[in-house]
Amino acid sequence: MSTLCISIRSAAVQLKAIIVLTLFAACTGPQIAAAADGGMQTRWAKDLDKNNVLPEYPRPQLVRPDWTNLNGEWDLRVTEVGAPQPESFDERILVPFPVEAPLSGATQRIDENQAVWYRRQFEAPELTGGRLLLHFGAVDWDATVWVNGQQVGTHQGGFDAFSFDITQSLRSSGPQTLLVKVLDPTNRGNQPHGKQALEPGSIVYTAVTGIWQTVWLERVPPTYISSLKLTPDVEAGELEIVARVIGPNAHNAVIRARVPQGDQLFYRKTGRADKPFRLKIPNAELWSPESPKLYDLQFELAVDDAADGREVIDSVESYFGMRRVELRMADDGFQRIHLNGKPVFNFGPLDQGWWPDGLYTAPTDEALKYDIAVTKQYGFNMCRKHVKVEPARWYYWCDKLGLLVWQDMPSGDRYIGWNEPDGERTPDSERVFRTELREMMDELHNFASIVVWVPFNEGWGQFKTEEIIGWVKNYDPSRLVDGPSGWADRGVGDLYDKHDYPGPAMFPPEQGRASVLGEFGGLGLAVEGHLWQESGNWGYNFYETREELNTQYQQLIDNLWVLKAGGLAAAIYTQTTDVEGEINGLMTYDREVLKINPELAAPLNTRLYAPAPKLTTIVATSKDPEGHGELWRYTTDAPGSDNWTDPAYDDSSWKSGRAGFGAPNTPGAVVRTEWTTSDIWLRREIELSPAALTGHLYLFGHHDEDADVYCNGQKIATLSGYTEGYRVIVIPSEARELLRPGPATLAIHCRQFTGGQYIDMGLITLGDAPEAANATAANPRSQPK
Repeated sequence: MSTLCISIRSAAVQLKAIIVLTLFAACTGPQIAAAADGGMQTRWAKDLDKNNVLPEYPRPQLVRPDWTNLNGEWDLRVTEVGAPQPESFDERILVPFPVEAPLSGATQRIDENQAVWYRRQFEAPELTGGRLLLHFGAVDWDATVWVNGQQVGTHQGGFDAFSFDITQSLRSSGPQTLLVKVLDPTNRGNQPHGKQALEPGSIVYTAVTGIWQTVWLERVPPTYISSLKLTPDVEAGELEIVARVIGPNAHNAVIRARVPQGDQLFYRKTGRADKPFRLKIPNAELWSPESPKLYDLQFELAVDDAADGREVIDSVESYFGMRRVELRMADDGFQRIHLNGKPVFNFGPLDQGWWPDGLYTAPTDEALKYDIAVTKQYGFNMCRKHVKVEPARWYYWCDKLGLLVWQDMPSGDRYIGWNEPDGERTPDSERVFRTELREMMDELHNFASIVVWVPFNEGWGQFKTEEIIGWVKNYDPSRLVDGPSGWADRGVGDLYDKHDYPGPAMFPPEQGRASVLGEFGGLGLAVEGHLWQESGNWGYNFYETREELNTQYQQLIDNLWVLKAGGLAAAIYTQTTDVEGEINGLMTYDREVLKINPELAAPLNTRLYAPAPKLTTIVATSKDPEGHGELWRYTTDAPGSDNWTDPAYDDSSWKSGRAGFGAPNTPGAVVRTEWTTSDIWLRREIELSPAALTGHLYLFGHHDEDADVYCNGQKIATLSGYTEGYRVIVIPSEARELLRPGPATLAIHCRQFTGGQYIDMGLITLGDAPEAANATAANPRSQPK
C-alpha cells in the first residue's frame, strides 16, 4: 500500500477510502528505520536543552507566575500490562516527548500488551496553607498517578489536560516521588487516536504513547480560580465570562475582571454555579487574520461581601479576541462563512502536526510557531488541524499571528466506508468519544482562532451523525460545525464538505449549508536528502521536479478560483508538511525545504479572498449549459504529415463532429461524437482578439488521457494523465508569447490508454472580462471548412 501512487483509473478519493480501511484493519506498511536511529531531525532539535525542556508557561489563557516545570529526564520502565509497580527503572526518557519519539531518548514501540512507567523526584514548594496542583498537558492514553506511593488519580484521554490536587500526599520534607503508569492500545483500542497506528505506513503514522505535553506544578490558594470560559458577543460589544472557583470559600467568592487597555472594570459574585457575567468592551477592535487584535484580561478573586478594599486571594492573567463567526447568504446569493459580518473565503492547508524527531511534540516553542508563520507566508488565512489536538500554545500562536482554525475531533473505533450507514459503538466506546469531544471543546473554547468544529472525518469512527453534530452545534453556538468532512454526508451541519484528489471540485451549494472542499491537492514530490524513508513513499500524485509541482499547484488554485464563482466557500489543501512516508507537503518533513514556492503561491492564494472572478468564454466547450458542442475537424488515423497542426494544412479529408469526443461512460464527459480508438487528432479555426490576449487567458477543458495542444503549429500545452471533469489549465508563459491576435488554428492530439476516454478543449479568460473577448465563436473562421 505504501508504495502506491494514484494514477489508476478509479476515483482518487474512493481509492483513499479503500486504503484507509485496509490500513486501519491490518496495515503491513514498512517499518520506519529513521525513528529508531534518529536519522531525521529538525533544526530546532539542536536548541533543545535537556535541563530546560519547553520552558514556556503551558496554559496561556489562565496564567499564574508561581509554577514549576517538571519537564526533563525521568526514569522509565516498560512492563507487561498486568505487572506490578516496578522496583527498579533501567532507562531514562526526556519528558514530554512520546516514548516512540527520537527526542525522548527511549524510542520504543509500545503495543496494547505493555505498560509504560515513569518516575521522577521533585521538591515541593512552601505552601503556607495553599494547595499544590499537579498538571499534565496531555498523556496518551490511560494514566494512573501516584505521589509518594499514594494514588492521586486516574485519567483517560489522549488529547486533553488534567490535574490532581496532591497536597495531602506530600511529605513534610525532602524529595517527593512521582510515579505515572500509562496504557495505550492505540488503533487496537476504541479510543480516539487519530492517525496513529501500530503498523505505520501510507497515510497513518508512528504510534504515540505516554506523556507528550508539559508536566508542571502550580501553587494555588485554598480557594482559587480553576477555569475560565470566555465568549465574545460582538453585536452587544460584550465578553461573556464564566469563572469556575474551587475551594472552601467558593460560595461567597467575588471576581473582578479588568481589561488593562481601557480600565474597564466589572464586579460580580460567582461560585460553583458557574453563572455567567458580562464585561463591556466598547468600540472593540475585532480579531481577524488580517488584524489579530487580542486584549489582555486580568482577574482577581476575593472573599467577603465588602464592596471595596477586600483582600485579593488569587489572581490570574488571560487574553481574548473579539470576533463573530456565522453562516449566511452573501451578496452573490451563496451561503458563505462570515467573519465579523463579512464573507471570508477560508483557505489553508490540512495540518497534521507531526514532527520527525518529536512525533506529536514539537521540539521547541519556536518550532511550534514556525509552521503557523509559514502557513501565513504562503498567503493562507486558515488551517484544518487534522484528527489531532495541539498543546494550548499552538492555538495561542494562531490567535497571535492571525490564523483561522478548523479543529477536528481525533478519530477512533470502527471506520465506515464511502456510503455505508453510521457505525455502531459499544457503550464504553461512545462514552469515551463523547467525553473526549466535550473536553476538547471546553479546553479550546477561548481561542479566537477556532471557527469550525469537525466532529467526523471521512467516516472514521462516524456514528450517530445527526445527533453528534446537533449536540456540538448546541454546545457551542458561537462556531460553525462541519457535517461531516467528506464521504458519508447526512445533510446536517453548517457545511457540505467534499473531498477530491487532486481536484478541485465541489458539491452544489445547498439552502442553509455552504459548499466547502474539505481536502484536495495532495501533490507529491520526493526531495532527496529530506526523506523519512528512502523507498516506499506515498502520495496522491507524484511529480519529478519542483517546477512541475509548482505548475500543478498554480493550476489547482486557478481552478479553485473558478469554483469560488460557483459558490465554493472554503478549501483545504493537503498538506502543510510531508509526514513520514507521505510526501505531499508544502514543506519537507524536516521543514528545511519549501517545495512549493511561497512567492508563486501567495499571490494565487490571496486572490481567492477577493470577489469571485468573472469567467468569459473565448472558445466554447460542451460544458457550456447553453452550448450545442462546437464543430471540429477530426481523424482517428494518424495524419500523414508532421505539419498537421499548421494553419495551411489541408484537413478537408477529415470528418466533422461536435465536441466532446469520447466514450459516454467517462466521468464528467459530455459526449456528442463517439471516439473509441487509441488516438484522435482535432483541428478548428478560431479568432483571438487583442483584449483576450491581454487578459488572464487559460485553456478550459477535459482530457482523458494525455493530450498535446497546439496553436498555429506551436505546442502551447502538454497535458498528462486525465481529468474527471472540466478544468482551468494554465498556458505556460513561454507558450502565451506565441499567441497573436487574429485568425488562429487550434489543434489537439489526444491518446487513450485505459478506462474512459474523452477530449474537449476551449479558451476562457478569468477576472474582469475584456469588452471584446467573447465574440470569437461566431466568427465564420471559427467553424470547420
